[in-house]
Amino acid sequence: MKYILIFILLISFSVNAQHSDSLAKDSTHLNEMLLRQQQQQGEIDSLLRLKIQQEINAAVGDAQRTKELEQKLKQIELNDSARHADQLHKLEVLKQTAKPHPVAPFRDTLFNVYLGGSSFSAEERAATITKRIQQLYEDDFFKADSLLLTKNENNYEITYRNELPVMAITELDALWQNIPADKMADDYFNKIKQSIIQEKETNSVANWLKRISMIVLVFVGLAFIIYLINKLFNLVANYFRSNTDKFLNGLTFRKIKLLNAAQYEKLVIRFTNFVRIAIIILALYLALPLLFYIFPGTEDITNTLLNWILTPAKNILSSILAFLPDLFTIIVVYLFTHYLVRALRYFTTEIEAGNISMPGFHKEFARPSFGIIRFLLYAFMLVIIFPYLPGSESPAFQGVSVFLGVLLSLGSSSAVNNIIAGLVITYMRPFKIGDRVKIGDVVGDVIEKTTLVIRIRTIKNEDITVPNSTVLSSNTINYSANALDKGLILHTTVTIGYDAPWKDVQQALINAALRTALIQKEPAPFVLQTSLDDFYVSYQLNAYTKDANAQAVIYSELHKNIQDCFNEAGIEIMSPHYGSLRDGNQTTIPSDYLSKDYKAPAFNIKKEKE
Repeated sequence: MKYILIFILLISFSVNAQHSDSLAKDSTHLNEMLLRQQQQQGEIDSLLRLKIQQEINAAVGDAQRTKELEQKLKQIELNDSARHADQLHKLEVLKQTAKPHPVAPFRDTLFNVYLGGSSFSAEERAATITKRIQQLYEDDFFKADSLLLTKNENNYEITYRNELPVMAITELDALWQNIPADKMADDYFNKIKQSIIQEKETNSVANWLKRISMIVLVFVGLAFIIYLINKLFNLVANYFRSNTDKFLNGLTFRKIKLLNAAQYEKLVIRFTNFVRIAIIILALYLALPLLFYIFPGTEDITNTLLNWILTPAKNILSSILAFLPDLFTIIVVYLFTHYLVRALRYFTTEIEAGNISMPGFHKEFARPSFGIIRFLLYAFMLVIIFPYLPGSESPAFQGVSVFLGVLLSLGSSSAVNNIIAGLVITYMRPFKIGDRVKIGDVVGDVIEKTTLVIRIRTIKNEDITVPNSTVLSSNTINYSANALDKGLILHTTVTIGYDAPWKDVQQALINAALRTALIQKEPAPFVLQTSLDDFYVSYQLNAYTKDANAQAVIYSELHKNIQDCFNEAGIEIMSPHYGSLRDGNQTTIPSDYLSKDYKAPAFNIKKEKE
């Protein structure tokens, strides 16, 4: 049922469309009939006007009769003027829907037909005229002088020997073209006559023999050109092969070997073969227009083939010539920016070397400042030269620019954040290359600072990359900033029980620090008691060093020295909870530090009397 409904709808749409087309054709045909009726009425009025004029001439002396006839003549002229205006209006209406029907008996269109006749349409009229012209061409005894143009009342007729009608030119045809009928008739007559003469000359036996000769000449010339091309490129290839050491010893760019000799030779030979084949194809392509030009029926193809090459070539050449003034402007702007950047690079190098100094401007600022200024200069240069670029005002170019801008804005937000953070870090100077820093949970030496990231190498030779935005949003500890000047304070904490005298503990810690290499004697190490807990006291040893990058080694040696000094002083480093069961247990001091007669104490049990 669904498919039946769809089929019915399709049929109804088709019928409606056909009905609409039929109505349009009927309307056009009706207007043409009305125009022809008006034309016939005009012819009748012309005859009536002549008759009235004759009566006026015959009624000389009869004023009353003459006046009546003049009134009739004036009325006819008014009717003729109104009819002419109505014809023009109907023609304008027809022009909105009428289609041109070409008269083209020999490939080219001689003229177009827009109006039909009394019993046939414009399309049938154009086909009839075309067929009659072709009949005249096929007549072996055709004589151009026998083609005649005659005037019949208000129309013009083109006939052959006053026997075969070719076409008629009416006043309506002239009104349609908005030119006088006699001029239009002469133009059509000459076109028909010249087309028949030219077509007969084109297809004569002598011309065909010339065409065959020209075809042979084109093929011979093409074969000779291809032979010369192959010969020339073979000579070039052999010359390169015989001088390999001179020309084909490899491809190097800025001391970088891109291709070795064998690869470079192979590339050059392939390139020459590609050029040879391209030139041969171009020669074949250019031979095609010559071949098509020989035959009248294919002359249009010749122009098409040539335009496929010449039109782009002309457009490119004209675009290049028009672009030359803008190119000169672009070159001037670029050279000015380039040499300005070179001058800034020279000053940057001198500032980094210390040859130029400015108050408040550190050496570390030179390179990033140069990068910022260079970026701004090149950005300003692009803004200046952008309007001078070819196609910069085209919608396609602007669309690509907008698309790239959207991509950059969507995909580079984190990159922009890192770049800005890198600039802020540069001018904040929280650290420099080689400093021992702690950023978040990462501790190591700064080995590289870039626009986007910081690279840190840990004591385990792990290279860690930290984004600049993370550095800016985190706390940064610089261990090397004051190490060379005031010294970095290293600190470690030990917990000792209350049974050990605190003075002995502090002295042992200080002795351990003084024994440690890379620990400064001055300022002297010091000890802080940081807390008094339930079972032990926390002692914090603080010592100065100027070698912030050697903290791991210093801490390791310091801890070993603390153990030695405590053992020498007879102070046990142990858990206070373990020390609570000291009675009856072996001391934790190594045996090397104990006397030979040392014995572990026994468990003591004390009983109190009741």
